[in-house]
Amino acid sequence: MKAYGFSTPFSPQARNYVEQFTLDLEEPRDHGLVVEIKGVAVNPVDTKVRVNASASPSSPRVLGYDGAGIVRDVGGKVSRFAVGDEVFYAGNIARRGTFADFHLVDERIVGRKPKSLTFADATALPHH
Repeated sequence: MKAYGFSTPFSPQARNYVEQFTLDLEEPRDHGLVVEIKGVAVNPVDTKVRVNASASPSSPRVLGYDGAGIVRDVGGKVSRFAVGDEVFYAGNIARRGTFADFHLVDERIVGRKPKSLTFADATALPHH
């Protein structure tokens, strides 16, 4: 899958603030949901992570923590969602970010996307 983040230390002069790379899709376990990302938000935390976090070409860091999309796979202990459900959430900074085709997230921090909102609008909900 395509993902966006960084694999080199931050430099104010660098032209590669965000890079595109290819990663394997993670398998859901336990309470995990694989979400096909349809909307993301850019927040101050993304800038702070980009400036301060480490990464390398062999272990790139995916940015983005707010997301909305469609559940495409579920772990064995998932009880609140099913494949095809539309969801939104603010992710976990300890995991890969949402700037990717697909994202693995724990169902316990996910909500159902209101039908009246677009995916892009739903990414703003965790901050209201």
